[in-house]
Amino acid sequence: MPPSPAADPPSGAGGLDVRPFRALTYRQHDPADLARVSSPAYDLVTAAGRNRLAAADPHNIVRLILPHVERAGGERTDAAMVGPGSAETAAGTLRDWLDQGVLDRDALPALWRYEMAAPGSGPTTGWLGAVGLPRSGSSAVLPHEDTFAPAVEGRRALLAATHTDLEPIVLAHDPDDEVTALTVATGASAPTLQVADPDGVTHRLWRVTDPAVLDRLVRALAGTRAVIADGHHRFAAAREHQRSGHVDSGAVLSLVTPMGPGGLQVRAIHRVVPDLALDTALATAADGFQVSDRTPADGDVVAVVDRWTTTGGRVGFLVTDGTRVAELTSPAPAVLDAIPAEAPTAWRGLDVVLAHHGLFGRLWGRRDDPASVLVAHDVAEALQLGRERAGVAVLLHSPSPADVAAVARAGARMPRKSTLFVPKPRTGLVLRPHGG
Repeated sequence: MPPSPAADPPSGAGGLDVRPFRALTYRQHDPADLARVSSPAYDLVTAAGRNRLAAADPHNIVRLILPHVERAGGERTDAAMVGPGSAETAAGTLRDWLDQGVLDRDALPALWRYEMAAPGSGPTTGWLGAVGLPRSGSSAVLPHEDTFAPAVEGRRALLAATHTDLEPIVLAHDPDDEVTALTVATGASAPTLQVADPDGVTHRLWRVTDPAVLDRLVRALAGTRAVIADGHHRFAAAREHQRSGHVDSGAVLSLVTPMGPGGLQVRAIHRVVPDLALDTALATAADGFQVSDRTPADGDVVAVVDRWTTTGGRVGFLVTDGTRVAELTSPAPAVLDAIPAEAPTAWRGLDVVLAHHGLFGRLWGRRDDPASVLVAHDVAEALQLGRERAGVAVLLHSPSPADVAAVARAGARMPRKSTLFVPKPRTGLVLRPHGG
């Protein structure tokens, strides 16, 4: 299967259209309160995690972004959890919270300086704003991953029911000296909001309403273009929402961060193929790869995996059932032939592309859908899912930010859920109502 063409092929000029907006925020701004009502992004919340968040506070944002849990167990949630009536339930809950004064609407439009500081690393800083949806043919905002239609529809249904951006997407924009200077200058005062998430990341936000500062920021960002780092399904949902006639929704809540220093880091998202024994997986893979046993004598598979996944510059994968581990390298011509020759070079060289087309599709005969190939956002989760689903984990190297940008600007798409940009903004700190 060839790479999906971009919905809007990059052919136009123009940069980011970033607009101040009147936000909705929780009335209670105490860090402890914000910790109870905020959440990870919807696609990082398991069904069990959703229950824990909902139990933490009756006003936790998860009640809006995942209004119903329709599947049991620990499976990762997706738009299937926004089933019939669920979007309307979220809209009713949002109206109730507004009537009760749980949420406040800002009097003035603002952009929000957003700083995330993870343990042991420097801060990542960007700006929350309403980013105008680019016209057809624009290269102002470029996707780099495929999307899954039911997931897009679930997010679109929430937009249509709530008329609110409940959580931001994340854009990585071209570096700009003016943006950098304004970001530094606006961080001297005390933040408006602050919370620490369970991973130890401290989130600090400053509401900026000074018209002169806003004008300089908007003008500076208009000279940059961006790649979607996180939120492809929400971006696609915003476009579908606009196309369906909602003229007041021509923008999407976005955290815009610079590429390079001060911006996001990128990690791999691993794969799990359920109901596949390791012996069968490796015997079949040997028809197209060199298979090398990497099972450690001391049984510490995690240590082997950690060393391998932090080593760049190689083409191949680790395949493991959590007890034994093998490395797949040197793909045969028949496997490489499964990758469309007409695809851009930047796309054909990605490990995740070789895995999906050469290993899953050609050798294992698996379709690329959420039931046939699961995703895991870290090694521990991949190993656990593999055990729970009687399958194997396929562990990948992470692409570089330059790889991601090159694929996007070539007009191609990586397979769905190929990249994990970190750190992640916290959902529920700032919401964007449509209109007004």
